[in-house]
Amino acid sequence: MTSPDENLWLAAVRNNPDHAANYAQRWRDFAAQGRDIYGEARLIDAMAERGSRILDAGCGTGRIGGWLSQQGHRVVGVDLDPQLIEVARQDYPQVPWHQGNLADFTLPAGANQLTEFDLIVCAGNVVTFLAAAERRPALNRLRENLAPGGRLVLGFGAGRGYGFEDFRTDASAAGFSVHGEYSSWQLHRPTGEFLVAILGAA
Repeated sequence: MTSPDENLWLAAVRNNPDHAANYAQRWRDFAAQGRDIYGEARLIDAMAERGSRILDAGCGTGRIGGWLSQQGHRVVGVDLDPQLIEVARQDYPQVPWHQGNLADFTLPAGANQLTEFDLIVCAGNVVTFLAAAERRPALNRLRENLAPGGRLVLGFGAGRGYGFEDFRTDASAAGFSVHGEYSSWQLHRPTGEFLVAILGAA
């Protein structure tokens, strides 16, 4: 699969207006079936001091950031899709959810507004939906919102148009260094099929 010239999520919604609603229902079905949908969130919780500032980048329906908020963290979420943001607001009204593209999003500034984060989580293959031209700007934006000593934890699968080595190159250009790489959110050793990267400031 070649690198996309356009944002793949926007393309999917254009081709199927029910795409976002179907995606949200899929996760609700998983939860109703008793499937574990919080594995990524548990890793982030284990890495965080209680009450940490956490950005859920590409938050979707809020399943990760919402759960982390319930554990006592200060969470903000950003996602491109307005329908998914609305679901997140309904399901987790205690969290500020913002619509925006990771390549150029801005967060509200001012008293009691979070713009720096101890941890940023980007799960669910989010980066592979970005257009090729959006990838490095998105990593730049995430780096700009990382607090001193903070970490970005990002996961995506192979064969989705974003090679792991290309990602490492983009992350380095954005000012990140690799703290660790794994093949799952349970921190199994690398296999080449899936990458969970823990990044910090270079």
